[in-house]
Amino acid sequence: MKKFVAALLLAGMGLSLAACGTDDNQTTGNDDSKVYQVGVCQLVEHPALDSATQGFQDALKEKMGDKVEIQVQLAQNDSNTCSTIINSFVSSGVDLIMANATAALQAAVAGTDTIPILGTSVTEYGTALEIDDFDGTVGGNISGTSDLADLAQQAAMVKEWFPDAQNVGLLYCSSEPNSQYQIDVVTQELTDLGYTCTPYSFSDSNDLAAVVTTASENSDVIYVPTDNTVANNTGIIDNICRPAKVPVIAGEEGICSGCGVATLSISYYDLGYQTGVMAAEILGEGADISTMPIAYAPSATKKYNKEICEELGLTVPEGYVAIGEE
Repeated sequence: MKKFVAALLLAGMGLSLAACGTDDNQTTGNDDSKVYQVGVCQLVEHPALDSATQGFQDALKEKMGDKVEIQVQLAQNDSNTCSTIINSFVSSGVDLIMANATAALQAAVAGTDTIPILGTSVTEYGTALEIDDFDGTVGGNISGTSDLADLAQQAAMVKEWFPDAQNVGLLYCSSEPNSQYQIDVVTQELTDLGYTCTPYSFSDSNDLAAVVTTASENSDVIYVPTDNTVANNTGIIDNICRPAKVPVIAGEEGICSGCGVATLSISYYDLGYQTGVMAAEILGEGADISTMPIAYAPSATKKYNKEICEELGLTVPEGYVAIGEE
């Protein structure tokens, strides 16, 4: 009888423990009660990256409302600061990291291989992450969106605007690998169109003015890609090139607004918004980031800078929209 009572007591305890375990699991696994933490590391403040971050936040809040909290930190165009920001996100245990620009993405990849990472404003992921034979999907804990516009069309714009030019200077920051990628592609395209191309690289903003001065003295037209250091210093370029009557074809709208005459540009807001939708799918729907291919902007628009074009006496080809008047 004592053995029988003891067995009943043990069985009752087991049922109680099982019941407690079930309640705990239900509470822990209730996604409706979870507020997701998202960290955004933006390399530098300029219109393109600012727009991408805003689009990301708007999409994520629209999709998930108060179920997500977003912390945005700016790295002041410093890769070491990107690493510090990413490490703080990892230490605090965020649920997802959005890396805005190549240096931010590289820091995030170095900082964690478990937390989902979405990049944006990154031109070519294979180049940025040194992936051979990149097939469009990074895999692991990484995906995102690319700001790559059609580089062949950008080169064709030089021909469209300046068919009689001979020398094209290509201005870019040598520390940005995606800028080098764009310069390599555009150089080949322009060479095929009959132009003589000369690269003019600078290491940071400290030597930008000197390099731009040299480029303007030796070029009929200058091309600049989607380069973050250029985007953050368009005033320096404009103050040199405009008085010298040397037009600039730009890789994106923000740069064109500051120093260019024309661009084939995507919407960085839309790009960031698309990244936010991807984040909502990962956090709210359990999407597998390892199978998510890199997404691209759905369209690009030919735009021109009305003020600079008028000052340089340029005739705008058909099919272009003035920046700010679309």
